[in-house]
Amino acid sequence: MTQLAEPHTMLWTKDLYYAAADGGAFDQKRVELIEGEIIEMSPMSSKHGMVIHRVQKVLERVFSDGYLVVAQTPLDLGDVSEPQPDVMICTGTENDYMDLPPTHALLVVEIADSSLRYDRGQKASLYAKAGIEDYWIINLKDGTLEVYRTPMATPTQPHSHGYKVVSSLKAQDYVSPLAAPEAQISVGALIPTPRSTV
Repeated sequence: MTQLAEPHTMLWTKDLYYAAADGGAFDQKRVELIEGEIIEMSPMSSKHGMVIHRVQKVLERVFSDGYLVVAQTPLDLGDVSEPQPDVMICTGTENDYMDLPPTHALLVVEIADSSLRYDRGQKASLYAKAGIEDYWIINLKDGTLEVYRTPMATPTQPHSHGYKVVSSLKAQDYVSPLAAPEAQISVGALIPTPRSTV
């Protein structure tokens, strides 16, 4: 008698992921491949989109020649993970990534509102596992910038990695990217100013 194996979850690889995308499986959907799972993202609000643009412009003033500041672009983190950070900084030029996406980033920035828990949990753990030294979350709910640094093995985190150093900065504070320690960026330049109701 044939012994039946226990059922298990099938992990998506990038090849399967792109084949499904080419076949139209994800039409009109925002999705990411995270550790073998396809994650459907919430529709992007106008504020989210404008903050992405804002952050990209600020970082482009700090990182110029030899660096590339890109938005909503795939980041290759292995055969089963390809997130699309809201903004990231890579070395090189556009020509370096025409055929294959970058495999590392000097800084990753996510804009978080409804996705805050996910960005603090799954995403932070994934980026720590990949060795991303500098991870920022623009927290739209609280009007703060959360800075995550020093990735380390952390068994309690979703992907067994996390960040040792986490700080929360307000609009009046300044932040220096690890890749540009001489730069002093106003957090207020990254976070949208609350609109007056008067």
